[in-house]
Amino acid sequence: MCGYAAPKIDKIRIGFIGLGNRGSEAVPRIIHIDGVEVRGLCDIKADLVQKAKNELAGTSHDPALYSGNEDIWRKLCEREDIDVIYIATPWAWHTTMAVYAMEHGKHVALEVPAAKTLEECWALVDTSEKTKKHCIFLENECYDFFELLTLNMARQGFFGEIIHGEGAYIHSIGESLFDPVQRPGLWRLEENSHRNGNLYPTHGLGPVCVIMNINRGDKMEYLTSMSSNDFTLHPYALQLAAKDAAYAKYTDKHFRGNMNTTTIRTRLGRTIMLQHDTSSPRVKSSRYLISGTKATAQCDAEAPRIATSHTGWVSPEEFSRLEKQYTPAIVQKMGEMARVVGGHGGMDFLTDWRWIDCVRNGLPIDHDVYDAALWSCMAPLSEWSVANRSSPIDVPDFTRGAWERNAPVSLSIDHQNLTTAK
Repeated sequence: MCGYAAPKIDKIRIGFIGLGNRGSEAVPRIIHIDGVEVRGLCDIKADLVQKAKNELAGTSHDPALYSGNEDIWRKLCEREDIDVIYIATPWAWHTTMAVYAMEHGKHVALEVPAAKTLEECWALVDTSEKTKKHCIFLENECYDFFELLTLNMARQGFFGEIIHGEGAYIHSIGESLFDPVQRPGLWRLEENSHRNGNLYPTHGLGPVCVIMNINRGDKMEYLTSMSSNDFTLHPYALQLAAKDAAYAKYTDKHFRGNMNTTTIRTRLGRTIMLQHDTSSPRVKSSRYLISGTKATAQCDAEAPRIATSHTGWVSPEEFSRLEKQYTPAIVQKMGEMARVVGGHGGMDFLTDWRWIDCVRNGLPIDHDVYDAALWSCMAPLSEWSVANRSSPIDVPDFTRGAWERNAPVSLSIDHQNLTTAK
């Protein structure tokens, strides 16, 4: 499926499953893009479905509504007048829904992570290959402006040979895990209360893999992972349980460690460091770093920076010049609109615009089922390594050897029927 161009679809009919935090933002965002029609809205909660429909008031979109039980989403997938199922549910549902949708003739746009187990990763790969339906991985960090800038710089040789990359999801959301309003059913707390590793790897990993051409000229060989103890989640569970008996069941849980650090080595000898910490009082950071033989780029909690020698970062004036020289066509064309529509500063809009433009024009998508499986499998592999004293573990090759001939992701938008925005 890497490089696969499905038949073009002039108007993409979309059905949404999951209208909580992510899905509710996607519906009003996606209608700014031409060539889409929202045909269905689905969530177990009827009020969320109605709220999403209200966002479409005054537009030409008149979706059917689905709610009320945990299996109602199947009805949406079974409709013959839908081309793409957009999945933004809790993690445990991602693979089940994606596989069912592809088996029923739908492309899938899938939120992160795509899967929780290696078996689920392979199920996504096998189903996408069998049905010839795209599993579009919605990794928005790949479309952040600095990540796109540095990808274009790398494609033009600015960094030389890429040696090392770093990425992270450092985001202090620990107390929100215990909030039943923000996290219905406390589903994300459940994930954190019995799994210990990097549970949310794709934001930090995706942009590094694209620059390194992982799955497209290089592959991951093995990883090793280590977690600290948990110093905050269990004490907070005890604190809440003293006031509310509903939290008592969490007082004997073994929460994941605050900080997980995973290191990866590739076939070509590159290295990647990946970190995860959502329960320490840390400043939010993606810890994005690309190190090459000629230059380095970094963006953490501070402004993005570039260095071409060991003597220090380039001046603001030089950075501005490089930015003008290397800003890719997708940002030149859609960047201003993305900043207006928003979604994490615009990268959510660029994510959706890009895959819609590719599907409408019958072009290969940027981040396919092999990326979805590989980037997501870091979670179960890191869990195994942590549980086995940081022992190394081999990383599966979901491309089954095709990584040696797959073409790298291209930033080109050089085609006639370029999708516009409203």
